[in-house]
Amino acid sequence: MPSTTEAPPLPDPLRVPVADSHTHLDMQTGTVEEGLAKAASVGVTTVVQVGCDLAGSRWAAETAAAYDAVHATVALHPNEAPRIVHGAPGGTSQPSGAQGGRSRQRARRAGGDGALDEALAEIDRLAALPQVKGVGETGLDYFRTGPEGKDAQERSFRAHIEIAKRHRRALVIHDRDAHADVLRILKEEGAPERTVFHCYSGDAAMAEVCARAGYYMSFAGNMTFKNAQPLRDALAVAPLELVLVETDAPFLTPVPYRGRPNAPYLIPVTVRAMAAVRGMDEDALATALSANTARAFDY
Repeated sequence: MPSTTEAPPLPDPLRVPVADSHTHLDMQTGTVEEGLAKAASVGVTTVVQVGCDLAGSRWAAETAAAYDAVHATVALHPNEAPRIVHGAPGGTSQPSGAQGGRSRQRARRAGGDGALDEALAEIDRLAALPQVKGVGETGLDYFRTGPEGKDAQERSFRAHIEIAKRHRRALVIHDRDAHADVLRILKEEGAPERTVFHCYSGDAAMAEVCARAGYYMSFAGNMTFKNAQPLRDALAVAPLELVLVETDAPFLTPVPYRGRPNAPYLIPVTVRAMAAVRGMDEDALATALSANTARAFDY
């Protein structure tokens, strides 16, 4: 039986190239060159490298500047904002399972609102760079941050929305157990022209709300999980022109490799599962996904 640390095998290549709309190369094993080459060998020719804190956002921008196949987004993850304001004992702004990448954080003292303002100013600076195509992942996460962190999350989210609009960048949303408040704040602030719900986690009814607003919905490997029928129902009703695919690697590895390290080269597994849900030809879906991602991130 394969080890949980053993990389899954290469899937059969896609005939039509696609993009991984959300990945964390800095949290994956191996070099950037190796990861991109492996992905390209199976038809994943573009990746969007997502920042979750200042160090990770700077790295995303630097990596996108160095590789044509990489585009960057920059942000403070929703769980990062309370850490800045209130302090933290150490760990990571990402969910458990991170592989020790550049977004891991040391323990820190509370910095208050002033520290959050300084961090947001740096995100604003990075968002102006030409290789940065989006602002995110930002949003709300009520699963890992308790009530004491909600104010910091919301203030950070609203600031990221403003930054995205001012720089005409896509807004990449992290929404965990916070659907109603995320949708409310987007309506109150006025969403950017291009808004992406990363690792879409709503149901079919919410997909219809997103569709009416013109929000993109990006589906990850968890749509293949046995208990993910609500995600498959949402995918079935989402307008094709608003559907993206992502890995969120190294997290959310699709079935049958769940629990093993994820990486952009596994996108074909999720694409084929998505095609089955929609009753579509794989090539037709890949063609749409490629065009949608380029339109969402304006590259």
